Amino acid sequence: MAHVAANQQMAEVERSRYTYVQHADAASHKGHKVICRETTDTRVTPTTTGSGRQLLTLDGSLWLNGRYTRYTHPLTADLKPGESREITLKNDEDVDVNLVEHMRDNLTNTQAKDGFHAGLFPLTAKAQTGYQYAIVKREPMNGRDTWLIHFKPKDNSEFDWEGDAWIDTAAYQPVFVRTHLSRGVPFLVKTMLGTNVPGLGFAVTYAPQPDGVWFPVTFGTEFKIHVLFFFSREIAIDVQNRDFQKTHSDARILDSATTE
Repeated sequence: MAHVAANQQMAEVERSRYTYVQHADAASHKGHKVICRETTDTRVTPTTTGSGRQLLTLDGSLWLNGRYTRYTHPLTADLKPGESREITLKNDEDVDVNLVEHMRDNLTNTQAKDGFHAGLFPLTAKAQTGYQYAIVKREPMNGRDTWLIHFKPKDNSEFDWEGDAWIDTAAYQPVFVRTHLSRGVPFLVKTMLGTNVPGLGFAVTYAPQPDGVWFPVTFGTEFKIHVLFFFSREIAIDVQNRDFQKTHSDARILDSATTE
């Protein structure tokens, strides 16, 4: 795992040389009915210290007054001078929009060059200090020979991530990682606050680019949320990184003769 951590660090540096489009589909469901869904395309431009994000398109749909209403701009973002809302929401009509937009932003709108929240997958050297790992078996995954490794927090009392990582046996890079909460929400919290998030977990797929740099290419989660005993939703988020473009710069060294 130390080898994996070192490769993760090197890959993160290499990812700063790429720009890409992040396609996200986020939705809230009440039973079988979709209440709110947003599909977005965002241009991600990594830098040496983080990443910049530019929203390219948004296609939103909200169940409102017995029908679906379409919109093309974030409904929870601050308005700029001269802008107006496509839809004016009132009372509790913005709850699902807030859930969808905030969950998507919290999981993807980070300073990570990967486009996903780095804290969800404990593969870096810093994260590994709090985890224990065990090789389960060797098996193929996504067309590659991998070690299946199970991980969990060293401290059983911690609320953190537990899961499985399929590690490429040659490149020592993750091919697929899935996580879930190592412990459920305490019964006292559920009883006192009426809050629960059963099934919370995440999955990410990695693949190498033509020059050998490994990048996360898909990310997904689907879970339920129960708040204050009367509000219940299923949240689903599917993200794809695509249209990778490697940035470059050209430089020339001029001698004194050419500059005179």
